[in-house]
Amino acid sequence: MLLLAAPAFAADWRDVALPTQGPPRLIGNHGAGCIAGAVALPTEGPGFQTIRLSRSRFWGHPNLVASIRTLGARLQAAGFPDIYIGDLGQARGGPMPWGHASHQIGLDADIWFDLSPKTVRPAAQRENIEPPSLVRPDQRSVDLNRWTDAHAELLRTAAALPGMDRIFVHFAIKRRLCETAGPDRAWLRTIRPWWGHAAHFHIRLRCPAGQPECHDQAPPPPGDGCDASLDWWFAQLDVPRKPPSRPRPPSRPVLPAACAAVLAAPAAVAAAR
Repeated sequence: MLLLAAPAFAADWRDVALPTQGPPRLIGNHGAGCIAGAVALPTEGPGFQTIRLSRSRFWGHPNLVASIRTLGARLQAAGFPDIYIGDLGQARGGPMPWGHASHQIGLDADIWFDLSPKTVRPAAQRENIEPPSLVRPDQRSVDLNRWTDAHAELLRTAAALPGMDRIFVHFAIKRRLCETAGPDRAWLRTIRPWWGHAAHFHIRLRCPAGQPECHDQAPPPPGDGCDASLDWWFAQLDVPRKPPSRPRPPSRPVLPAACAAVLAAPAAVAAAR
């Protein structure tokens, strides 16, 4: 596949307000790519509310939008309150100036763990929502004053969505799931430990059929992920960290050459949300 240095600064991808015309086309991978023909997640729907709308990071592949809507509907039917949906991707994907290294091809989304009862707020009131962490400050265990069995059921429901590749959570949350999941453990393979992700989880879908320019990660290793590989994350908490000798400039992903044309393509007509 032809590659080139990022055809523009991340700010150029941010500043494109609308997706391209035409059907969805995914190019590259989750951490270095773009999307043509993205669609917008509605500001709210059955079981969910989109937050921080001013960022314009509510765009993705139709499969991602459908998955979020399905998740919201399933949770609502099970008696859950609305969930808050954070960042998906930009109108044409690509790198973001801050906040994420991935979320570039319209198959990633952040979902907050906040399960407090809530009414539908006006969009302006959803700009500065900061749900609390479910992990204790030492990062070694979940905060049992906040963590509930409903959070595990939330993740189990998300893991069962069609096309789900993996779900990133804080490693202390992964350990809690390993300790309490019971005999039905197959879904735990989808739940992957990562830094952060203590107040929200990150869903990632596999490349849809018919998208030859889209490239998945390697599948998660076999098993439930509750083995010694999970211990590695906790061991890193005891490794002394040396401050960098000098600030590092932000890295630029190397994007597929076809992304330059996606960035420059005519915009689709704005659709009502």
